[in-house]
Amino acid sequence: MTTLLDLALMLPAVFVFLFLDDYLHPMFAPSASAAHGVMYYVVVGIAFTLVMYVIAVFQYRSTFITVYDESAARRISLAEKLRKLPLAYFGKKNLSDLTATIMDDCTDLEHTFSHAVPQLFASVISILIIIAGLFFYSWQLTLALFWVAPLATAIILVAKKKTNRLNRDYYQAKRAVSEHIQEGLDCVREIKSCNREADYIEQLSAKIDFNEKVQTRGELFIGVMTNVSQSVLKLGMASVVIVGAGLLARGAIELFTYLIFILVASRVYAPIEEVFNNLMALFFLDVRINRMNEMEALPVQQGTTAFEPDGFDIEFRNVDFEYEQGKQVLQNVSFTARQGEITALVGRSGSGKSTAARLAARFWDIQSGQILLGGRDVSAIDPETLLKYYSVVFQDVVLFNASIMDNIRIGRREALDEEVLSAAHLACCDEFACRMPQGYHTVIGENGETLSGGERQRVSIARALLKDAPIILLDEATASLDVENETRIQSGISELIRDKTVLVIAHRMRTVANADKIIVLNNGAVAESGTPEELLAAKGIFAGMIKK
Repeated sequence: MTTLLDLALMLPAVFVFLFLDDYLHPMFAPSASAAHGVMYYVVVGIAFTLVMYVIAVFQYRSTFITVYDESAARRISLAEKLRKLPLAYFGKKNLSDLTATIMDDCTDLEHTFSHAVPQLFASVISILIIIAGLFFYSWQLTLALFWVAPLATAIILVAKKKTNRLNRDYYQAKRAVSEHIQEGLDCVREIKSCNREADYIEQLSAKIDFNEKVQTRGELFIGVMTNVSQSVLKLGMASVVIVGAGLLARGAIELFTYLIFILVASRVYAPIEEVFNNLMALFFLDVRINRMNEMEALPVQQGTTAFEPDGFDIEFRNVDFEYEQGKQVLQNVSFTARQGEITALVGRSGSGKSTAARLAARFWDIQSGQILLGGRDVSAIDPETLLKYYSVVFQDVVLFNASIMDNIRIGRREALDEEVLSAAHLACCDEFACRMPQGYHTVIGENGETLSGGERQRVSIARALLKDAPIILLDEATASLDVENETRIQSGISELIRDKTVLVIAHRMRTVANADKIIVLNNGAVAESGTPEELLAAKGIFAGMIKK
């Protein structure tokens, strides 16, 4: 449709040509006379205008709306891809980088494919049609008019390699600015508390200056190469004048044909210049397409959705895991967390406790060994299917910009209000919710910014209570609570863990005092295991931690 629109936009030139041919041609051939009156050309002009309008409407609907729909589908596809990637990927990627891929890169693709690509093909096809039409009038003048096009195109293509490198440098510099701004927003309290505002602004200014420098260098090179190619095109008009004058002197063409080619030469290079501009836009798009292709090529976590476990024992068998090559986190870890028991993972900071708990829910895939749930290898189970059986309370609570009730209801979307309030009561949320303007219907801001750390933790515990899954992962679940509230919430947690498989990670030894089994991790390996009494009697690492 874009090609058809480009051809339709040539109708004014056709109109002028018909008019000149009808009224000016008799000046060079006295025996001839105008064939049509003024009213004829008024009607033709109105008809051409209507044709252009109708084609423009259909072109918009077929091109732009289609591209916008495809852009929406592309964003959803990327979001689905991210949803199925292991969490290790997100540890390597900055949040602003991922946001830029989904939003900025998709927007650039959307704009290019709705504007540049259709116009590129339309311009090429239009030019070929023009060449074919002019060739029948005079092949000599047609060659004189278009011999410059291949030369100008070659200049653009030769510049492609350096253009791609400059675009890549600019893209990376721009991402560095975005990431630094994102880091400042995430760490604003730490920056202010440590009086690092001046350092932060200085670093940001340096990144912005570098980004400006890279962008200027890239746009200058692209502008120079584009203008050089367009200047080369202008040589075609000189060729038409010189070659046409020679042909006219020999009587090979009529003066009218000569004038028409000069008129065409003044406008015919516009679509070619549009081709060059669109080619440059496509070159700029290479970086974005490569980033999306990299994301699409990443392996996703897959598995069966038909999973009915025979019990909920979790067994680690000789598990090795590393976040990245050469940085071992767990090595040859073996233990069993049995259903109906509380299994506590303890150890010094960095010993692999939280990693082990997350591996049990297949947040990552291990390098070797096996993790079994009810006798089934979790690596063969779809992650979303697997997580239906887990209630998780982490130290780092994530809340949404919604009401307290909606944040708790995430644990079980179909839960009744009474069930939500019951879980909230067990997690001691009544105390702060009742002080809110709308009670449990109060919106708590982004990530629960209007709540304290302990209040956010209680919402997270209420969410887990509501889900009521057969497996519980508690990673420092009460770390943000004072002693009084921790004691009160323990009754709710006791309700949560009854007859279930429980993995508890804690630094406070009083938190694991009632555990049925304790696994002591040291440097990523199991150093000790047994009941609290057995480990105290052994006077090993655990006993030393209790004394501190």
